[in-house]
Amino acid sequence: MQRRRVLQAVAAGAATLSLPSFAQAWPSRPIKLVVPFPAGSSPDIIARLISDPLAARLGQPVVIDNRPGAGGNLGTAVVAKAEPDGYTFLFTIQGPLVTAPMLSKGLNYDPVKDLAPVSLVATSPNVLVVDPKLGANTLADFVRIARQKKGELNYGSVGNGSAAHLAMESFKTRAGLDLVHVPYQGFPQVVNAILAGQVQAGFMVPGIAMGQVKAGKLKALGVTTLGRASSLPEVPTLAELGYPGFEAISWQAVLAPAKTPRAIIDRVSSELVRIIKSDEVRTKMLGQYFSAVGTAPEALATLMRTERDKWGQVIKAAGVQPE
Repeated sequence: MQRRRVLQAVAAGAATLSLPSFAQAWPSRPIKLVVPFPAGSSPDIIARLISDPLAARLGQPVVIDNRPGAGGNLGTAVVAKAEPDGYTFLFTIQGPLVTAPMLSKGLNYDPVKDLAPVSLVATSPNVLVVDPKLGANTLADFVRIARQKKGELNYGSVGNGSAAHLAMESFKTRAGLDLVHVPYQGFPQVVNAILAGQVQAGFMVPGIAMGQVKAGKLKALGVTTLGRASSLPEVPTLAELGYPGFEAISWQAVLAPAKTPRAIIDRVSSELVRIIKSDEVRTKMLGQYFSAVGTAPEALATLMRTERDKWGQVIKAAGVQPE
C-alpha cells in the first residue's frame, strides 16, 4: 500500500513537472490563424488586432490565413481537419459553429466533435442598413415599403446560417415580410451589393457599415441589442421600435482542432484574455464597434450550446431550409 502511494505521488509530481517543460517547448515555429472570411471582413479586422500581441506573447509569428467560402464553412473545415499540434487555430463568427450543422448540407465537420473552444474574443450588435434610394428613413418606413413590394426586395448576408441571415429571418417573421436572401462571402461584398443596387438591405456589424452610413451611402435604421449600444447610442434598437425582446448579437471566437493538447489550449486562452482585456486592444475593438470579452474555454463552450438552442428555434419558426 505504501509503495502504491509513493508511485502515485511520483506520477502526480511528474505530471505537474511536465507542464512547464512542455510549455517551454511550444511554440517552436509560426502559428497559423485561419479566418474563414475575406480580408477586410469583420473577423479579419478583429483577428489582426489580436494576432500581433499574441505573437509577441508566444514568441512566434501568428500568420493570418484567409480561407473564405460557404459562409465560413470551408475555412472552418480546414481547421477541423488540421493536425492538433497547436500550430493551427480558427478565428470565426458564430455561423460555422452554431447553425452550420442545421443549415448546411454535406457539412464535412462537426463543430462540437472536431473543434475545441479556446476563447470568446468580442461581441457586437448588428445594425440594419438599407439603400437610401429605397426611401426608408425609419424602420416603420422599411416595413411599409417591404410589405408594398412583397417578394421584390433582396437582402444580403455573409451566408446561410450566419448571424446576419438569421437576424433578418427572425425579423421577417416578426414583421411579416417577404424578402429574398442573397448570400455573399463577406460583409464588404454585402456593402458593395447594396451600393450597386443588387440588394436593398441587410443586417451587418457596424464596424463594416458605419463608414458608409456616415458618408450617406447607407441608412442605419436600428440595432439588435436590447438596450442602445454604447458604440452607437444614436441608433435606436429594434426592441424600442416596436419589436420588444428582439436581440441578435454577433460574436467572434478562437478555436483549435479537437485533441489539441489542453496545455496549449489553456496557454493560448490565458494569453488571449490578457491581450483582449488590455486597454489598448479594448480601445481598438471599440473603435470597430466591438466589445472586448475574453473568456476561458468553458465559457465559449457554454455560449455555443446556448446559441444552438436559441437559433435552432428561430430556424424552425422561420422555416429556413438547409442549402
